[in-house]
Amino acid sequence: MGQTVNKNLFSGEDPVGRKIRLGKVSCNVIGLLREKGQSGMGRDEDDLIVMPLSAVQRRFTGNRDVSSIHLSVMDGVSTEKVTEDLRVLLRKRRHLSENEEDNFSIRDTKELAAMLTGTTKTMTTLLSSVAAVSLLVGGIGIMNIMLVSVTERTREIGIRLAIGAFEHEVLLQFLTEAVVLSSFGGIFGIILALGASFGLTHMMEIPFIPDLKIIGIAFVFSAAVGVVFGYFPALKAARLDPIDALRHE
Repeated sequence: MGQTVNKNLFSGEDPVGRKIRLGKVSCNVIGLLREKGQSGMGRDEDDLIVMPLSAVQRRFTGNRDVSSIHLSVMDGVSTEKVTEDLRVLLRKRRHLSENEEDNFSIRDTKELAAMLTGTTKTMTTLLSSVAAVSLLVGGIGIMNIMLVSVTERTREIGIRLAIGAFEHEVLLQFLTEAVVLSSFGGIFGIILALGASFGLTHMMEIPFIPDLKIIGIAFVFSAAVGVVFGYFPALKAARLDPIDALRHE
């Protein structure tokens, strides 16, 4: 039995020599598998019981059919050659002529890995596109908010310029406000994403390991959005004519 089964049934104690009941069948435990952890798909590789094929066919399935066979290739052995040899053997065992197609399928983990890689790239491209659109929409929103802020504070800006404030100081003030606004939005988004990721991984029973590098990049991007989309409103505020600004109602 696997380590997870042992923990659930015997609290991690040595199970060898003990009996367990599977349905109506009493079985003796003759060994404990080495801990493997989770697979790449999130499956617990330790939550299993291994039995002789003949015993399973006789006591549980009631027939001699085998739905799948898993093979492990030793290091240095060509998987392509093993796959071809296996195909020849299965065709011979199934009495298939040269003109008949295979009535079985052989899957190499390399093919599965390539398929998963392709799917991952597609999802990454899709999510990147969604993120780019979200950044654009968020940036436009920040720019509109800052333009409204400049309009509402025109008189305040005029007073600052009239008493000696430099244009670059006004520019820096509004640019800082835009960056702070976008950074708070980025922090809120990061917290929301971490919460959603934790919830999904908890439901799927896979470990949640946040990537600090990605989090840092996300925060930098959110701040950069504030700089890019906040520059025009800040420049507009810095270039206001003090006299016209003081007349603004």
